[in-house]
Amino acid sequence: MRIAFLALAGAFVLAGCDSGEVPSPAEKLEGKTAEAPLAANAVELRGEGLAAGAEAFYFVAGQKEVEASLAKALGAPLRSGENGECGAGPITFTDFAGGLTAHFQKGRLVGWNWHTAQDGDQPVSSAIKLAGGVQLGSPRSAAEAAPGFAAVKDSTLGEEFALGDKIGGFIEGDAVGMLYAGTQCFFR
Repeated sequence: MRIAFLALAGAFVLAGCDSGEVPSPAEKLEGKTAEAPLAANAVELRGEGLAAGAEAFYFVAGQKEVEASLAKALGAPLRSGENGECGAGPITFTDFAGGLTAHFQKGRLVGWNWHTAQDGDQPVSSAIKLAGGVQLGSPRSAAEAAPGFAAVKDSTLGEEFALGDKIGGFIEGDAVGMLYAGTQCFFR
């Protein structure tokens, strides 16, 4: 009798926990569309890393894996080098077509910057995009209207801005001239 009572009480408790209004995980997914995968030659820059083709990398991803994936998407690196005098410690950099530079420390991805052509670079590539509406070359008005936009007051580097707390950039003339995230080697 005691066991039957405990079983009946347990059934009431369990029945009371299910309001019938909470959808199952499968029901939660119904009606939602997954993000479309990137094309094999596309790169999406993000505040916490980047995606190249079907692979996504957070900051701290391995240098060899990131460079290989970026090379598949954008072609062989244009050049690489090291700056041992950065305030954050020595940074190794690898430049790719389209104005993308990936930054590494101790064999790990730590940052990126996307800039207009300089020093013989190829023009900005349409294969590279920043997650969100602001892109390299976007007009000043688009950057200023973006969610999270804040001018960096008293920047010694030029007309600098932030898009939230993970992405920064510079206005050159009346357009976005550089975007960046993660560790940079800016001398302020």
